[in-house]
Amino acid sequence: MASFVQKRPIGLKLTIYIFAGLWLLMAAFPFFWTVWGSFKVELDFFSIADWTYALTGDRTRAEYGSAFTGAGYEGAWVQEEFWRNVINTFIICFFVVCTSLTIGTLGAYALSRSSYRYTFFLLITALIFRAMPPITLVTGYMLPFFEWNLWGRLSTTIIVLVAINQPFTLWMLHSFFQSIPKELDESAKVDGCSQFQAFWNVIIPVMWPGVITTGLFSFLLAYNDFIVTAMLLSEENRTMVPQIAAFLGTTYTEGNVMFAVASVVSAMVPVFILVMLFQRQIVSGLTAGAVKG
Repeated sequence: MASFVQKRPIGLKLTIYIFAGLWLLMAAFPFFWTVWGSFKVELDFFSIADWTYALTGDRTRAEYGSAFTGAGYEGAWVQEEFWRNVINTFIICFFVVCTSLTIGTLGAYALSRSSYRYTFFLLITALIFRAMPPITLVTGYMLPFFEWNLWGRLSTTIIVLVAINQPFTLWMLHSFFQSIPKELDESAKVDGCSQFQAFWNVIIPVMWPGVITTGLFSFLLAYNDFIVTAMLLSEENRTMVPQIAAFLGTTYTEGNVMFAVASVVSAMVPVFILVMLFQRQIVSGLTAGAVKG
């Protein structure tokens, strides 16, 4: 009986490892396949006659003398100047994250420490606006932007993205502040701190992982946005996602699929690096926000 009990954890661990390995393989396969295909020509990677051409690279070898080629990256980054779209993306993301976190931390802290009844209704109102499709909110900005000659600029897109993403940061940071005991504020005030000094010197260092987690999600919302950036930015100010869609072409315009594939891989790299750098803060931040003190 004792030996049977001892064998069960080993079998359970083996099952967990197998399941996790299969899940990781299925989840990671599209990314690895896209990276692999970005070094092929379109006739190989999207071959209808034989899918094994994507593995062997026969037509890539016939055209470039090698089974791999960087023509997709060269065409996207040099010929089509994809680097401009990358710069535009990071400019928008930087200002969206900074603005959202500044307003969100102050607003969420005030709401978490407020005893007024309207606090709940403010949060519900913010949640309703966040639940609405972004396209319904963007259309309201179109007319004044055209009349004031503000359409197509990065600054207007930043304003709209902050307005759309602010309810999310407000709700997420509010949950983090709720998990921090109010006694910390009171102790800081007893020691002579003002309300802002207690917030900046005591509360923010405690919930720093929550700020990083919220900032990362806010960054991803702006980084991956398509609807807002496609509608509000001109062709020369496009971010990465609309430009990738432009590489694919439409029924009326011819595109270059391999430019799009190479651009997709390029867009995945910064996100991967960012998550790897802040993985500990993200995990601790999500854990802290899930439990109220």
